Amino acid sequence: MKRLILFLFAVAGLTSCQEVIDLKTETGPIRLVVDGWISDQPGAQRVRLTLSQNYFNNTAAKPATGATVSVTDDLGKVYPFVDEKGDGNYYWRPAGSEKIGRLGGKYTLKVGYANESYEALTEIKRVPPLDSITYYYDKPTIAPDKGPKEGYVAEFFGRDLTGAGDCYWVKTFKNGVRYDNSGLDITTAYDAGFSAGAATDGLIFIRPIRQSINVNKLFSEKDTIRVELYSINQAAFYFLNAIKAEAGNQGLFATAPANVQTNLNNVRADGPRALGWFGASAISKFTTVVRKEEARPKP
Repeated sequence: MKRLILFLFAVAGLTSCQEVIDLKTETGPIRLVVDGWISDQPGAQRVRLTLSQNYFNNTAAKPATGATVSVTDDLGKVYPFVDEKGDGNYYWRPAGSEKIGRLGGKYTLKVGYANESYEALTEIKRVPPLDSITYYYDKPTIAPDKGPKEGYVAEFFGRDLTGAGDCYWVKTFKNGVRYDNSGLDITTAYDAGFSAGAATDGLIFIRPIRQSINVNKLFSEKDTIRVELYSINQAAFYFLNAIKAEAGNQGLFATAPANVQTNLNNVRADGPRALGWFGASAISKFTTVVRKEEARPKP
């Protein structure tokens, strides 16, 4: 009993006082950060360049301006990207119906910045069509922290393509605005499940993936829901999962934060490394409007 009492007093002592500790951390080298993703969709394509900053610096990332940026496909065609506003957003704009992305195409991003040259390779994989989006009305016992306290739970339906190893990235838009807008909201699929070895090849996507579009909130009547399914290669699959893991890396058992892997390489072997990712996708989409009369019964 004495040991228990002493332990309780010790815990109380630990939780009843606070001491502010001012940590002095080293400033790491500034790196070029690349955020580029092209697709098979018509319209402009963008590559965003910024500069890395200290872990405790919460200000907006500084844009990397004055770079030369281009994408070359496996047919030898070069697509130049231009920083039109000097804000680090480099755009390629099509002439008429011209597109960069095509199924099976391979692409090389080339970036010249601060006397260094960086390259990244990617390809566009196949993507299945989305069949539908359904929803049912719910008033959960424990209301969501954000959004309406009662409303509609939605899920999309689609089937993984036959042949193991297809990977996907699920994105959701509510009323035209990106809904899954944080690193913790990232949803990826390996075949129709969450990971390799789950024996889900060629199946309908499992329910947790289908219902991930709710982002732990509820939709309201007349909301427009758009789901986009991006094909990604396996390297991008693991990159996105690492981003999600790092976004949730906090609390008592958090590990030391670290930069996630990148597919950017400096052509000079001993040159500074870049951060970020260059990817490419084929995209399938489905859109619906939430209507009370079209809701399904709650399972």
